[in-house]
Amino acid sequence: MDEKLICQNIKKLRKQNHLTLEKLAFKTGLTKGYLSKVERSQKAPPYSTLNKIAGALGIEVTQIFEKNIEPLDDIKISFHKANSLNIIKATSQFSGYDYQVLAPDKPGKNMEPFIIYSPDEITKMYSHEGEEFMYVMDGTLEFIYGKETYILEKGDHVYFDSCIPHAGKSLGEKKATLMVVIYFYKRNRR
Repeated sequence: MDEKLICQNIKKLRKQNHLTLEKLAFKTGLTKGYLSKVERSQKAPPYSTLNKIAGALGIEVTQIFEKNIEPLDDIKISFHKANSLNIIKATSQFSGYDYQVLAPDKPGKNMEPFIIYSPDEITKMYSHEGEEFMYVMDGTLEFIYGKETYILEKGDHVYFDSCIPHAGKSLGEKKATLMVVIYFYKRNRR
């Protein structure tokens, strides 16, 4: 995923929602100057910032990653064939994590489902609001949650409060493939 495209999408989505930078700053708690810098940047902001912006825009954070942004319709179902979803390669914000966004076109979601291909090393710990569920579809994952370490193998799963720093890495020769669902407590709806 082109990080520059993410920044351009933020501006496009803000304008589609008829928001000034000042109004978006008020809704996100971020400064107008910072948001302006994000929109002009070549690098995407951290996921937590993207989530704040998406919430203020009343959209799902996954829409910020889309190549062709369309105005929102009242979509009640999101159906995709297995080969219709692209793998988004790791960016500087999601170090080593390749992933597929599931149900990317469904507005109003309370959950964000992904397929994640875990890296071979941990370069960054993540924390964000909400809860998270991870199910190991293939391979072995070393999962760090706070000060604890867990080894998860195919079929194992974990459900946790995602405000605690967490990360994972693949163990062995096969990259761990995970289904991850993130639930965010706070959403600004349209």
